[in-house]
Amino acid sequence: MPLVTIDVIKDVFSPAQKRRMLENVTEAMIAIEGEAMRPVTWVRIQEVEQGDWAIGGQPLAARDVHALAKGAA
Repeated sequence: MPLVTIDVIKDVFSPAQKRRMLENVTEAMIAIEGEAMRPVTWVRIQEVEQGDWAIGGQPLAARDVHALAKGAA
């Protein structure tokens, strides 16, 4: 039974965006493994507290991710 875990920084994604992630990742897995596996395909989102996630030693907050998404460096 497949389990996909998506790690995100807390407060980056809205509930609607997280719902779409769950649905789309599930559909991607079903496209690979077959419809019969849908009942046992698990997808979960784990939220990491802001500042507890770093890239290159620099802690990230939700505002940093939002700035990246807008194309700001």
